[in-house]
Amino acid sequence: MTDNNGKSGIPASLATVLTHSGRASDEHFGFVNMPVFRGSTILFKSLDELEDYKAPYRYGRNDNPTTRALCDLISELEGAAGTIIAPSGLSAVSTALLAAVSAGDELLMTDSAYEPTRTFATEGLTRFGVTTRYYDPRIGAGIAELFTDKTKAIFVESPGSLTFEMQDLPAIAAAAHARGITVIVDNSWGTPLFHRPLEFGSDMVMHAATKMFVGHSDAMVGTVSANEKLWGRLKRTHRILGVAVSPDDSYLTLRGLRTLAVRMKHHDEAALAFASWLEGQPEVEEVYHPALPSHPDHALFKRDFSGAGSLFAFRLKKRSRDALAAMVNGFQLFGMGYSWGGYESLCIPFDPSNIRTAVAWDAPGQMFRVHVGLESLDDLKADMAAALTRYRAIA
Repeated sequence: MTDNNGKSGIPASLATVLTHSGRASDEHFGFVNMPVFRGSTILFKSLDELEDYKAPYRYGRNDNPTTRALCDLISELEGAAGTIIAPSGLSAVSTALLAAVSAGDELLMTDSAYEPTRTFATEGLTRFGVTTRYYDPRIGAGIAELFTDKTKAIFVESPGSLTFEMQDLPAIAAAAHARGITVIVDNSWGTPLFHRPLEFGSDMVMHAATKMFVGHSDAMVGTVSANEKLWGRLKRTHRILGVAVSPDDSYLTLRGLRTLAVRMKHHDEAALAFASWLEGQPEVEEVYHPALPSHPDHALFKRDFSGAGSLFAFRLKKRSRDALAAMVNGFQLFGMGYSWGGYESLCIPFDPSNIRTAVAWDAPGQMFRVHVGLESLDDLKADMAAALTRYRAIA
């Protein structure tokens, strides 16, 4: 770990890393927080300095002290060889995938992946001559039966951010590495505090940092971290794509990360308590939260994760659109929005059946995705109880 003066320090827990890493106060007049370095042009003092490529920074698009501090902090959290940052979670996904596959290759992607990730694969990668096939998220070691000579990468999202299937990452990674196949994991839900995919065999791990890392719903950022084998290729792909994040958004992400351990502890406890409460409501058909003993993949969650994220889903009996509108339009605390991970709670209806291709989603009823924020749990329960009453009152 590096301490707040940028010097080598004693080994520390991840909570301490979040507080102290990436600050370098001695280099910035003692200021606790890393300053925001805004700028494009960097001046060189001599022709020798221009030509020797030893200067720490050469151009604002590529790097600056603020973005580097963020990358260093995340690499330490992930146990990675290096990290790149991108302007959104989706741009992080696209950068990771373009670092792993080339024209003529095949990508295997979990059927539970975030919908924009699927769209990039099926519409974007197709234009570059890459084929994508979708697999059952619960396939585990059986994924080896899907490999062909063209399979070069596997994309894992555990749990899926809509339907919350857990994936057997060690089994998938073992099968993949036996064939020299790259494994990429979206770990936005668990964060490195609760799950470190590189330790379970993945080659790259990405985050929609907009969500848990930023934590305040005020910046769009994505991150990708890689092991030694993939770091060089990821770094070069990031450079040639010209993907860059403003130093202001890098600063906001650093600021959010300082409180990640405290926030994740609250999200873990509050979301699980809220999910358990929902299981007892008569209107609720099923709750999809991996930390619940009722979840079919609970054993995998307990084996590979030390805590749970803020996000889960539940299903109600199908009713009319009028009933759905009455339920969600009357929320006092829960907002409707496509993101999550901020301080505010969210609840949004969705239908996974129209995006699944490998495994049909045929569970009857209305699905909802919930992000449990920092409000009082009793107040959230009261808001949802009133919403369920409104839903039940209309056929």
